[in-house]
Amino acid sequence: MRYLHTMVRVTDIDQSLDFYCQKLGLVEIRRKESQAGRFTLIFLAAPGDEAAQIELTYNWDPEPYDEGRNFGHLAYEVDNIYETCQKLMDEGVLINRPPRDGRMAFIRSPDNISIELLQKGPSLQKQEPWASMENSGKW
Repeated sequence: MRYLHTMVRVTDIDQSLDFYCQKLGLVEIRRKESQAGRFTLIFLAAPGDEAAQIELTYNWDPEPYDEGRNFGHLAYEVDNIYETCQKLMDEGVLINRPPRDGRMAFIRSPDNISIELLQKGPSLQKQEPWASMENSGKW
């Protein structure tokens, strides 16, 4: 397992970049915009420490962030998404968003912190029971 990033939702990209980059000293590593999903992702890291990143998520359609919703999730890369999820299920962990696509799953900590699990490398081929498993709760 390898730590990837922590996601934080932001309401103003320019204001956030000024804070994180100009004031805090982080640098932009990459940016992704999704027309279909109506969001922008901006990945930042401390100079020389690109392995530990923060993901700023800007949703184009404004929404109030209450109850800690501006904090998104922790993300970890795993060698085999299906084996990892099966092990977690066997240990009593609820898979909130199953890896139907062979790529991504979400679970929650006992304190309801969302944790994203991402398949290392390309997505695995879809397989059952994951491909037809429904979401459970919030993720």
